[in-house]
Amino acid sequence: MLEAFSPLLYVVAFLGVVILVQFAASTFFAGRDRNQRVNRRLTLLASGIAPAEVYSRLIRRGGSSPKVRTAFLVSLFERVDSFCAQAGLEISPPRLLIITAAGAAILWAVGVFVLSASKAGPLLTNGLVAMVGAIVLSATLVYNFVNGRRNKRLKQIEDQLPLALDVVNRAIRAGHPVTSAMQLAADEMGDPIGTEFGLIVDETTYGAEFRTALTNFARRTGSADAHFFAVSVGIQAETGGNLAEILEGLAAVIRARATLAKRVKALASEGKASATVLSVLPVLMVSFLLVARPAFYTSKFNDPIFWPVAGGVLVLYIIGQLIIARIINFKY
Repeated sequence: MLEAFSPLLYVVAFLGVVILVQFAASTFFAGRDRNQRVNRRLTLLASGIAPAEVYSRLIRRGGSSPKVRTAFLVSLFERVDSFCAQAGLEISPPRLLIITAAGAAILWAVGVFVLSASKAGPLLTNGLVAMVGAIVLSATLVYNFVNGRRNKRLKQIEDQLPLALDVVNRAIRAGHPVTSAMQLAADEMGDPIGTEFGLIVDETTYGAEFRTALTNFARRTGSADAHFFAVSVGIQAETGGNLAEILEGLAAVIRARATLAKRVKALASEGKASATVLSVLPVLMVSFLLVARPAFYTSKFNDPIFWPVAGGVLVLYIIGQLIIARIINFKY
């Protein structure tokens, strides 16, 4: 039975390794390019790329939406694309799906080889169960990687935003117009805030209103502080007032929120660590067992009590996740 699947397994494993190596190499070299200049936007401009092309590349426009244009698929595509953009990754949703499938294929191929060597139970049934476990395990690992990058980038933005507002504030007090002050901050600040402020200036240059560019900046980054910035400038544009004083007060508020957030994080660190372990560990353990020892579950499929117990455990797990989310998520 194994001999019939051997060519397919070799092909699947080879393709999965090639895709993952290509992704790792592109991520590594992209990280090296980002370190060449103050921020990534300046690096791309210095390399000779046209400003319009740099803007289109960084703003993540031109990506192909799903050909089957159902509302659910379009909404899912946009959410995944926004999630990757907030993580600072130049990965489209189809490419992310291919990477997840490649990881699942490698895990499944390894699981089938281990299963054939152990000769535990029917190969077809155990192979299908191992495939499900490989998909869940690969998707969990990819999601945690992207989510970790997103949280890290959000923290960098919220740490750099008060400094960038101080630069803009001083430039406005010195007599620069607000767009010129934003350009100065974009040239002086590092990633990610330097690139994001540069995109605000580019979007304004290409015809968008400054308020619209700020709203897009807040939506693109997913930061609550960026939303405060956009709303504050929007209100100032409608009602008037001293923009320098508004930015100075906003910088002070953001710093105070950051201080409070660090205190809350310190007090809740033990609970969040426990919540992470309780949330991720069961999924990883069950998925690993499905890949490495699928017979551990398939041998119980005919037991009449197995499926009710499995369904009850799944329901309890979902209820536990909702309770944990209410406990560890604080509004401040």
